Amino acid sequence: MPRVVEKNGPIDSPDIVGFEPPAEPVVALHDAVTRLLIEKKQLALTDLAVALRRQHEWGSSLARTVIGLGFVRPMDYYRAVAEVYEVPFVNLQDDPVDATLTRVEERSDYAELNVLPWRRVNGRLMLATIEISPDLIRWADERFGAENYDFVVTSPFDILWQTSELFRQWDSYFAREALFAWKPEHSAKTTLSKSQKIAVAVMAGMLAMALILAPMGTAVVLMAVFTTIYTITFVFKFVLTFVGASRKADMEISPEAVKAVRDADLPIYTVLVPMFREAKVLPLLTRSLKGLDYPASKLEVKLVLEEEDTETIDAAKALRLPGTFEIIRVPKSQPKTKPKACNYALQFCRGEFVTIYDAEDQPEPDQLKKAVLAFRNSDEKLACVQGRLNYFNRGENWLTRMFTLEYSQWFDFLLPGLDWLKVPIPLGGTSNHFKLAVLRKVGAWDPYNVTEDADLGVRLAQEGYTVGVINSTTFEEANGVLPSWIKQRSRWIKGYMQTWLVHMRHPIQLWKSIGTKGFFAFHFFIGAPPFTMLLAPILWIITLLVWLTTTFEFGWLFPEPFGTMALFNLIIGNLFLVYFGVVAALKRKYYDLVPVGILLPVYWVLHSIAAYKAFWQLIVNPHYWEKTEHGTSSVTQKTLEEVKATLK
Repeated sequence: MPRVVEKNGPIDSPDIVGFEPPAEPVVALHDAVTRLLIEKKQLALTDLAVALRRQHEWGSSLARTVIGLGFVRPMDYYRAVAEVYEVPFVNLQDDPVDATLTRVEERSDYAELNVLPWRRVNGRLMLATIEISPDLIRWADERFGAENYDFVVTSPFDILWQTSELFRQWDSYFAREALFAWKPEHSAKTTLSKSQKIAVAVMAGMLAMALILAPMGTAVVLMAVFTTIYTITFVFKFVLTFVGASRKADMEISPEAVKAVRDADLPIYTVLVPMFREAKVLPLLTRSLKGLDYPASKLEVKLVLEEEDTETIDAAKALRLPGTFEIIRVPKSQPKTKPKACNYALQFCRGEFVTIYDAEDQPEPDQLKKAVLAFRNSDEKLACVQGRLNYFNRGENWLTRMFTLEYSQWFDFLLPGLDWLKVPIPLGGTSNHFKLAVLRKVGAWDPYNVTEDADLGVRLAQEGYTVGVINSTTFEEANGVLPSWIKQRSRWIKGYMQTWLVHMRHPIQLWKSIGTKGFFAFHFFIGAPPFTMLLAPILWIITLLVWLTTTFEFGWLFPEPFGTMALFNLIIGNLFLVYFGVVAALKRKYYDLVPVGILLPVYWVLHSIAAYKAFWQLIVNPHYWEKTEHGTSSVTQKTLEEVKATLK
């Protein structure tokens, strides 16, 4: 029989079923539990004093506080809870739930109330829970009838583990297919819609016929169209860069505002870290996350790992991480993508806000607090804020220097320009902070899109939500290995191709939902980059042949004014590319990067190589996720050695 606890200790309560205990007995429960833990020498008095002070500051339950601080093992704490309630404690790994008692339609109730129907004992249903709360009693009364159940106690980990085991097939299906089932027109599961396939076939047929009937005229028209698109794209980026140079897109959260926020007023925050084969960098990642300035009792960090990745799972277990960390095992299925893993983990999230970090990320400690303040200082339409990205190994080699210049241009020039235009801001792949309710409302991530956040940003804009940038930086490892860089960049470009194709299935609807400026910005920043990367080598080579040789008679391809435009793109375009790269380096005082800015055109040639790989994969393997190798930097290796030394 469950027990209600008063300040003097537990008392019998034969009318517990249907009973709604006031707040005071809940406090008394934890008082009784801590007394018991101290008696058993599982909690030190000095630690309790610290925990009580933190509990007051954080506004959290004592259970989450002592476990979050690592003062008590979760299993020990909840064994004590069971002893105080005078009900059995069950280890669900040893004595699992009878699956026939659970219902998939009640899965959200189980997660919200931390409960699972466990077994039938002598005709009575036993409910496994971590705490017998008033909400749980009301739910159980309505669901099973007041006289038909009793309780046993288990740990939060057992509830999480058993829930994932019971509903793994359903959760896996939901992670893969929910968006496609709800809004198939927004899913990249199908690369081309039926109407797009017809349009491509018609255009290909018309082009083939034109080339047969008037090859030279058709070639001239194509070159004119390509050159015009390339020129307009360049001019648009030039204007944005020029305008953005004197502006900031950041939502400024001052250090004083961060310091003034009371921990008791902060909500529960979920951090998702999807990883695959990342055992090597795990110690570095967990050190960064443990350094976040956020109440441990209100932070849940979920390491989202593929179930077959036993190396990373074992490495995570070996680190003996505090109770704020949980391992989510994603069932093996296709597509094997980061957004699918995040969708799966999303079903276990309890935070008001959720953010995503990559395996090598090092966010600034106050980033979560800044995100909370940004949301609270804005209107309800703000759905996402993203942190700035920068690199801790920018000077390692030529490729990392180019990567750093590229991101500096984006955050210091182009993003402020987009903010000036008041158009949807594309999301990056990490350090995005979302309102969990809004994320679920729009269908979360598309598991079939390999640049999932770019797509999600467009869907948020279509639903009328906005995105902001906060003045907080996440430091990453710049990819300095060329084959790995090509893999990473080709995935990004392929994802932009997918995103453009998905949202152009209904162009008029897109235009109406995001407005004229947003519609053109979508084309310039989602559709144009892959297209211009594919065009660049063709236009550059032909332009050079026209202007530098007399052997090849290609001049007829560029009648005026297109010949001048082509030369403008080749010479002036690349000069400005170099110029803005140098300015970006100077603005951030990266003086060592100034000399290498002259090689930015070579860097963009690499983008074209990646674009052709992306285009080929879009045709033959659209949902394949090219994994980025982390931990390759010498800076990372050195830091890892330092971290491992502290763990010994």
